Amino acid sequence: MELTLTPMTEPELSQRWEPLEVEYAEDLGAHRGLTPQAARERSAEQLRELLPAGAATERALLRVGRVDDTEVGWIWVGLPASAETRQAWIYNIEVNPAHRGRGHARRMIQLIEAELAELGVPELGLNVFGTNTVAIGLYRSLGFEVTAQQMTKRIDPPS
Repeated sequence: MELTLTPMTEPELSQRWEPLEVEYAEDLGAHRGLTPQAARERSAEQLRELLPAGAATERALLRVGRVDDTEVGWIWVGLPASAETRQAWIYNIEVNPAHRGRGHARRMIQLIEAELAELGVPELGLNVFGTNTVAIGLYRSLGFEVTAQQMTKRIDPPS
């Protein structure tokens, strides 16, 4: 029962679009201080910019992780825009709740790294919210290094 990655179809992307938009908006609201409406608008705008042709968007690797015929998750990686950029980017990786804790995220990243190596892409980057300690541990164990940090402090108004 080996995990494989297959190209995502347009119907598969369509079923993920709204949940992806909503989830990203929730993260933007929680971590960037945006109102729910502003976060949803920003989320929708970014998705449209990054995937203007949906699953057929050039330089986007949208892959579905499967074990046998069972979908266990998916990964979305953007290829470098030019030879100077050098770095591919993980925009999203998800393991379906019923399949978590089995190493599927690790395997999806390893398989996408192999695909990127075949394409001659030398680096892979990602953002992770600081509260996502499980993902941070996974990424560190796969060799990702912190190259930037964004910090926030909430300031209480005077009483």
